[in-house]
Amino acid sequence: MSRRARLVLPGMPLHIVQRGHNRQPCFHTPSDHLVYLEKLSEHASLTGCAIHAYVMMTNHVHILTSFDDISAPARLFRLLGQQYSSYLNRRLGRSGSTWEGRYWSCPVPTEQYLFICQQYIELNPVRAGMVAHQESYRWSSYRGNAGLGEDRLLSRHELYDGLGCNDAERQQNYRSLFKQALTETELTQLREGFKESLPNDRIAKQPDRPGKPSP
Repeated sequence: MSRRARLVLPGMPLHIVQRGHNRQPCFHTPSDHLVYLEKLSEHASLTGCAIHAYVMMTNHVHILTSFDDISAPARLFRLLGQQYSSYLNRRLGRSGSTWEGRYWSCPVPTEQYLFICQQYIELNPVRAGMVAHQESYRWSSYRGNAGLGEDRLLSRHELYDGLGCNDAERQQNYRSLFKQALTETELTQLREGFKESLPNDRIAKQPDRPGKPSP
């Protein structure tokens, strides 16, 4: 049976998940995270992928990226996956792939969904019980997006720029997004959309949640 084609559109952000082979850990030490970030930055620049959000969990990664060339995400993850696997295999004295087949991806077609998606990504460590608050987790984009630390990997989406008139206002409004938890409906629709690799238009059609700053 042929593999289902991914829906990839130029200029539309893409939410990507890649899991470790057999759900095994793909990050063991802080140095592993740092090497992955270094290679992600290198190949994102090389392929023209702008990184808006990310999180590195123990056995998988989430990345939100946008691009003009629809072949860019596949090239990014091919280069990134090969080089990181080579690094980890050398360090651990083993062979084989670090990753479980192809990555999963889902387009992010609307303004409201962009920020819901970023919250979903950056709250992963909290939902997993690894930290009590997202700002305590070192290996995600939250601190960079929230203005709590520098993160040169990140490229601001135009909707992020619309959160305020200056960096301080944008960062404050971004932090405000996290004062209200994602609803069970939003979480369910995110996960279902991912399984089908389809745009999450159903979330986009919901009314704005109270207290959500308008971009």
